[in-house]
Amino acid sequence: MKRLGMGLIGPGFVAAHHLDCVRRLGDVDIVAIAGSSDASAERKAKEYKVDRAYGDYKALIADPDIHVIHNTTPNYLHLPVVMAALAAGKHVISDKPLAMTPAEARTMRDAAIAAKVAHVVTFNYRGNPMVQQARQMTAEAGGISFVRGFYLQDWMTDPNVYSWRSDPAKGGATSALGDIGSHWCDLAEHVSGLRIKSVLADLTTVIPTRYSAGASAEAFAKGTSANRTAVTVTSEDLATVLLRFEDGTRGTFSVGQVLPGHKNDVELEVNTAKLSIKWRQEEQNHLWLGHHDQANAILMKDPGLVSGEALRYTHLPGGHQEAWADAFTNLIRDAYTWVRAGAAPEAKPTPLPTFEDGYRSTCLVDAMLRSNAAGNTWQTVDHTPAH
Repeated sequence: MKRLGMGLIGPGFVAAHHLDCVRRLGDVDIVAIAGSSDASAERKAKEYKVDRAYGDYKALIADPDIHVIHNTTPNYLHLPVVMAALAAGKHVISDKPLAMTPAEARTMRDAAIAAKVAHVVTFNYRGNPMVQQARQMTAEAGGISFVRGFYLQDWMTDPNVYSWRSDPAKGGATSALGDIGSHWCDLAEHVSGLRIKSVLADLTTVIPTRYSAGASAEAFAKGTSANRTAVTVTSEDLATVLLRFEDGTRGTFSVGQVLPGHKNDVELEVNTAKLSIKWRQEEQNHLWLGHHDQANAILMKDPGLVSGEALRYTHLPGGHQEAWADAFTNLIRDAYTWVRAGAAPEAKPTPLPTFEDGYRSTCLVDAMLRSNAAGNTWQTVDHTPAH
């Protein structure tokens, strides 16, 4: 089997996990990484044990040994990096959110489809076997009445944490919704099989002043004692959103990054006429099943108990826990399966999120921003599917 070459642009927090997933595949070579300068790229290349380092992403994209580009740059660089990779005919795996605005994301989606290459967005919770089991059980149960949940973190609780995600020029107009709310909405639509049609959002900034040491922190980095400058933050760090789905089903979710004790607390519950199905990321090897006329139950991840895509994503026997990194690897493995299949639309593994999903996510977040700006009014999601 021909070995594929990958290059990664933007060696921040999530980059190490992309590299780890690719190494686990066994048939893909990590060729190079690109950073913001020669010095930073060489330092990261040494840290990640990668042979080649580029201080310019365009040089990495031009490397003939690289077939797949992993884009893990800050949001404001997604458009130029992705468009350059697509122009070079390279397959692209991009971190979320795909773009700063729906217009940018739509441009990227259309360019990816025209280029006839694989185009993937890392909504990695789809790669969890129990998420796929929940999706299958929801489809079989039918009659959804309510979809609820949350995505809660605490890494920005300290005002001394200042990230590029809080800078509108680098992260966009949104912070918590774009960063983690996008994950929850993709998870809700994927598991329920329903599209969110309209939203009513209430956004707030719990910590309006943060203190920057002059360099943007990577996600989950701890603050330092260096001299700091006060920075006014306008993007939200807490939000609650009411949802209306395309068939009239109601829903709600909350998102926040300043909530002590919640490290990476993702929860999704789908209520149907027959049962309720709940998945929680911090207990991700279990599904809670709620019943009206019998005892509630916990379904454990076990290859003898799950089926369909869940079985394909389950690699260890029951009682052997599979985790965040394993789910991420499932998604990356599907991405390279699609690459090897020539990126034909019909060859895409069903759970794999594409630039279409990334574009839709930006449309959802945009509707939430419009809702809050208009005084917490219902706003329709303005999304144009690909032709």
